[in-house]
Amino acid sequence: MKPLEPNKNQKQSTLTLSLGLAISSLALSSAVLAADMTYPAIVHSSDSTVVHNNFGECWGTGSNDLSTQPTTECGQAAPKAAEPAPMMPPPPPAPIAKAEPAPAPAAKAPDITLSADALFDFDKSVLKPEGKTAIDRELKRTNFEGGAVGIARIKVVGNTDSIGSKTYNQKLSERRAEAVKAYLVSKGVPASKIHTEGHGELDPVASNKTKEGRAKNRRADIWFDKE
Repeated sequence: MKPLEPNKNQKQSTLTLSLGLAISSLALSSAVLAADMTYPAIVHSSDSTVVHNNFGECWGTGSNDLSTQPTTECGQAAPKAAEPAPMMPPPPPAPIAKAEPAPAPAAKAPDITLSADALFDFDKSVLKPEGKTAIDRELKRTNFEGGAVGIARIKVVGNTDSIGSKTYNQKLSERRAEAVKAYLVSKGVPASKIHTEGHGELDPVASNKTKEGRAKNRRADIWFDKE
C-alpha cells in the first residue's frame, strides 16, 4: 500500500512557512549586523505598501540588502534626533566706561597773603600801622596804587588759628576782613568792588598743633582781579 502523499495545498503551505521563516531569520540577522543608520530592506508592493508573509511578518528583500530609511510599521524605530547643543548664554555686555569728570580747575592762589600778626594786634581786628604799610606796598607792587584804576574786583578772606571756639574765630575772621576792606576804601577803591569773607579756622595752611603753624594760619588773603 502506497504511503499518503501530501496534497498540493499542503505542499504549498509548507513551502510558504519554510520560506517565511528563512526570510525572517535573514532579516533579523541583518538588523543585528546593520550599522546604527541602516535597516533591513523591506519588500513593498507597487502601491508602496509593505508586503507581509502568511504570519503577518514583513518580508525582507535579502540578508545583504540594507536601507537607510526605517520602516516603522515593521518595528524599525527611527533614530533619535541628536540633542541640540546647549545654548551658551550670551557674554555679559561690556561695562560702559564712565567718562571721568574733568578735574576742577585749580583754585587761584591769593595775590597777597599777609600775616595777621603783622596786620593786627592779638585778638584784635584793628589794622596796625605795620599792616597798613604792608597793604600799601602790595598795592604799589601790583600797580593798584590810586584805587579803582584797573580794578574789577578784590576779594578779602580773613582766617584764624584754632585757639578759641569756632564761633568766636569765625566772627574774628570776618571783622579782620572788614578792617582790610575799610582801609582799601580809604585808598580810593570803591566798596562795591570789594568782597569780604571770614573762614575762621576752617582753612589752615599749616598745623595748629605748633606755634609756628598757628602763626601761619592767622592771616588775611587778598585776590585782585583786573578789568
